[in-house]
Amino acid sequence: MSRGPWHVAVLMGGWSAERPVSLSSGEGVAKALESRGHRVTRIDMDRDVALRLAETRPDVVFNALHGVPGEDGTVQGMMDLMGLTYTHSGLATSVIAIDKQLTKQALVPHGIPMPGGQMVKSETLFEGDPLPRPYVVKPVNEGSSVGVAIVTESGNYGSPIGRDVEGPWLHFDELLAEPYIRGRELTTAVLGEESLLVTELRPKSGFYDFDAKYTDGMTEHVCPADIPDDIAQACKAISLRAHKLLGCKGASRSDFRWDDSQGIEGLFLLEVNTQPGMTPLSLVPEQAAKLGIDYAELVERIVEDALKTGPKMGALNE
Repeated sequence: MSRGPWHVAVLMGGWSAERPVSLSSGEGVAKALESRGHRVTRIDMDRDVALRLAETRPDVVFNALHGVPGEDGTVQGMMDLMGLTYTHSGLATSVIAIDKQLTKQALVPHGIPMPGGQMVKSETLFEGDPLPRPYVVKPVNEGSSVGVAIVTESGNYGSPIGRDVEGPWLHFDELLAEPYIRGRELTTAVLGEESLLVTELRPKSGFYDFDAKYTDGMTEHVCPADIPDDIAQACKAISLRAHKLLGCKGASRSDFRWDDSQGIEGLFLLEVNTQPGMTPLSLVPEQAAKLGIDYAELVERIVEDALKTGPKMGALNE
């Protein structure tokens, strides 16, 4: 596959809660491609995005959007109808992977360990606990720990639950409640057909929420993670298996919780991110760099993967 020069439209921004992260990812991608001699058109997504893409006529679109509607299949479907080639996963994969409950339904029957739990009506959180404490409540289709609350015996932290407090229950009719898994936060990236490394995330305070992810100095990244080899190998195997089962393309990132008192039985996949961040603090570029793949090379590999497959309608793999 020739490395160009290509004309790449970098799609970023949008209006989700993750807009600032997307703008940072997109600008990093754009500068990396320009440094390699490619022509780049930056597009901050608005309601006229289809017209702007049609006018741009790129060889490929680098989808640097995070959250809805750039990560949930909406934008993927639009680009499919336009016959555009774009990076990362297609429509069906995106629809399922952004929805944590649908992801469980797709992966658990294939032996992927994920937490139990249930969908709950938001207003019922004021009436009683849906699960024994401690448990986690989160929007079913938001990423980057947006709107996550951890309910403990003494109360809750993260996004606090209260009638007069701004929280996800004001914006979502239903939320996902899951048992809280004590222990350690691990994540593994997949690039193409290969798992990269395992990173342990150690927040300086609280838990690994949106601010901890994207504020410099708030979280220590230990890469590769200081964990037993069988746990590291399990993370990499589960990440690659989930990537393939869901039909992910380009790069993905799988997030885990590991109760280290339970050994391998304490390892659970939480979610698969089909469009992982590409900011200076992001985990996929960090893991790639540890393996000798610099940022610009990583971006080119993701674009190459899209160009090899061409326009896609996005279908799950059996």
